[in-house]
Amino acid sequence: MSHTEPATAAASATQRTASRKRWTPTDLGLIAVFAALVAASAVVPGIPVGALGVPITLVTLTVMLSGLVLGAGRGFAAVGLYVLLGFAGLPIFSGGRSGLGILATPSAGYIIAFPLAAAATGYLAAVVIRRTAKFRALWLFAATMVSSIVVIHALGVLGMMVNAKLDFTKALLADLPFVPGDILKNVLAVIIAMAIHKAFPDVLVRRVK
Repeated sequence: MSHTEPATAAASATQRTASRKRWTPTDLGLIAVFAALVAASAVVPGIPVGALGVPITLVTLTVMLSGLVLGAGRGFAAVGLYVLLGFAGLPIFSGGRSGLGILATPSAGYIIAFPLAAAATGYLAAVVIRRTAKFRALWLFAATMVSSIVVIHALGVLGMMVNAKLDFTKALLADLPFVPGDILKNVLAVIIAMAIHKAFPDVLVRRVK
């Protein structure tokens, strides 16, 4: 074997790693598609909960799915794009709402949390894919639950405390009705993501291995 072969192999590996870090037109297309998917899920009528009227929607399902399928960076970009378009005036928040005025409502914490939750889920999903083979679906579900509780529900409670002037206990009680639905939506998100990973491993699985 010649001395140039190891150098060539190393250069090829470096080039592949660099290409994974750069977003291609396909990546940008996926970001746009998932941003549209999140927006479409918000159009489905939600179920208002409690006196504050914060609705239960399908948005958390598509937010988690974005992270599970796209990973941290692209997941954050997709959901962040959805949020920015809503802030810019497109009626794509739940109930057809839009604009920066949403930041003064009890829903503000949840909306701010969505891109962060997609990024957290995507990061944890990449860790799971790298380090597990058995029970991968269970670990991915755990990743979605950690992101839901630590990011979405925590910021959701904080938003209600700030904008609805609730104390911590009342805000927490107002948030609890969302938990059972999120568990079911996270299960569904994992099932869909596993099917996508199997059909299109290049989307995330091969990128992180």
